[in-house]
Amino acid sequence: MDALTVQPAKPDGPLRACSYRLRSTAQTHDLGRVFIGFGLMLLALHQLLDLITPYEEAPSLRLLLGAISTTPMLDVLIAAGVTWAAHSSVAVILIVMSLASKGIVPPEAAFALVLGANLGTAINPVLEGAPGNDPIAKRVPMGNLVNRLIGVIAGLALLHPIGRLMVSIEPDSARVVADFHTMFNVILALVFLPILTPCARLLKWWLPARVEPTDPAKPLYLNPAARSTPIVALGAAAREALRLADTLEVMLLGARDALMQGDRRLIAETKRLDDVMDHLNSAIKSYLTSLDSDRLGEADHRRLEQILTFAMNMEQAGDAVERNLLPHASKRVKRGLTFSKESEAELSGMMDRLIVNLHTAASLFMTEDLRAARMLANEKTIFRDFESAATHSHFERLRAGREETTETSMIHLDLLRDMKLVNSHLVAAAAYPVLERSGELLPSRITTTGSPDL
Repeated sequence: MDALTVQPAKPDGPLRACSYRLRSTAQTHDLGRVFIGFGLMLLALHQLLDLITPYEEAPSLRLLLGAISTTPMLDVLIAAGVTWAAHSSVAVILIVMSLASKGIVPPEAAFALVLGANLGTAINPVLEGAPGNDPIAKRVPMGNLVNRLIGVIAGLALLHPIGRLMVSIEPDSARVVADFHTMFNVILALVFLPILTPCARLLKWWLPARVEPTDPAKPLYLNPAARSTPIVALGAAAREALRLADTLEVMLLGARDALMQGDRRLIAETKRLDDVMDHLNSAIKSYLTSLDSDRLGEADHRRLEQILTFAMNMEQAGDAVERNLLPHASKRVKRGLTFSKESEAELSGMMDRLIVNLHTAASLFMTEDLRAARMLANEKTIFRDFESAATHSHFERLRAGREETTETSMIHLDLLRDMKLVNSHLVAAAAYPVLERSGELLPSRITTTGSPDL
């Protein structure tokens, strides 16, 4: 931050005191809500016990509980299901305590029901946890479920000796159920706390993070916080502009392969990349125009214009690929047209040269090297001569009857002109700004001697 940065005003003594009183009042208010909620929960549990008490003496309930009390595994499954349905292990354990205190279920069956309640309370987070398909959100619930499942299996294996020991220590049937519940959770915590790190690694391996596909149209480097520092913001915009060049390269490769192979799917995928370039170009323009022009020096303004020129020409080159090159490839596929070997070689050679020129333009955009600018600008003449020579040889083949159809001939000529247009945008994107700054770019395309300029 420089010396002109305005610091936020600090509140004076009375304001600070008022703010402190407001925070204190809010904390007291929230604490009161906690106690009210806790009291309502206890009241609801008490009402639940009062509601279940008349049914505890029902002969059918005693008969049912007596039948399942002899099978601990069945006790665990029933208690787990009831806990999952009730969404409260505390309520189920209180009911088990009430049944045990009246002798309706023996202590060992009560312990098995407690194990089932602890297992059932871990099922809800797994089934009704965080929304979405990201496995990361399932790690903690699944870890808790596995933790309790291991504890329940161990508890069932040691149920007889533990039950006898607990009853001998605590004769109160209701209290011994609560003690068993507490002991189960404490021992489970003591066993798994030392091995949390390997357990976490196991869960990461079991439930790996889902790799979200990156949206290619979303800017990666346009950090809003960098706007206060022009040199950083311009560097971020330049990095984002290079993504336009990368996307254009993918479009050119896709157009070349589509022309040569006639792949409908590849044509559709390449067309969608034009929308990516449109979004990136719009984001770069919005980012650069939001910068404070008063904080930009002369060199900063020049660099800003270079970035805008580069981004605009890259986007227009993408439009030329999408609107001109790809429709010809699509027409060829729909009508089953084929090029001669000479035509395919010419088209493929020009596409490869376009891609090389794109690499040169991207490098020149960053280095602003005058020699590279001259070399890239000279490509415009080379492409013009290449088009003339290719057109002449094409007509020669047509006269000799070596061209299949007139329609194929027209597509071939259109493609040559379209590739020259794309190359013109590449030259304008990177070479012209450097040549103009050095005074080597004439204001007119015709020099005083009558020869074309660069």
